[in-house]
Amino acid sequence: MTPNKEDYLKAIYKLGGMEILVNNKQIAEELQIAPASVTEMLGKLKREELIHYEPYKGSCLTQKGVEVAIFLVRGHRLWEVFLMRHLGYSWSEAHEDAELLEHITPSRLASRLDKFLNYPAYCPHGSAIPQPDGQISHASLQPLILLPVNTISHIRRVAEEKELLDYLQASGISIGSQVQIIEAGTYEGPLTLDLDGKQVQISYKAAAQIYVDETQRP
Repeated sequence: MTPNKEDYLKAIYKLGGMEILVNNKQIAEELQIAPASVTEMLGKLKREELIHYEPYKGSCLTQKGVEVAIFLVRGHRLWEVFLMRHLGYSWSEAHEDAELLEHITPSRLASRLDKFLNYPAYCPHGSAIPQPDGQISHASLQPLILLPVNTISHIRRVAEEKELLDYLQASGISIGSQVQIIEAGTYEGPLTLDLDGKQVQISYKAAAQIYVDETQRP
């Protein structure tokens, strides 16, 4: 299977394609490609029985497609752990190179890498690493923008997008940090945070892609 096809399967998986139909526009935006290219590729994936595709409605993964997507995600996140823990990569560097390594990682290498890393549960960006059998843990999280002002929570995951990762790391955001919104600007203005006792300001757009422990809203 080509890396291009694998990227499509992983994109559908990340967009929820194990349970729901994902439309072509979502896939095009996720992969940053033209919608016309998406239609052509989905036809190929359907013929290979990797997806169920309904024109004008969307696509979801078959069991065969799920297995491929989960294997890719598992390899990607294991490599991110290795690159940051042992080679001093930044958040965005680890994500960028893991995008390449995931396509050339056989199951034997993934298993030994997992053992070498002492079976990590999460990647450096906070996403759960699938088990060899495909099982994956799901924590109850919410976007930081939904956290009530002056409520304490903890950062558990951030979206994996290069510019965002660089921005967040430069701002001092890290997984596990205690966070509290001190002030939220009007009209989706910047948020002022107490981050492990240090005051930090980040954009609303970035905060929407940071996920914290779910809290009970009054």
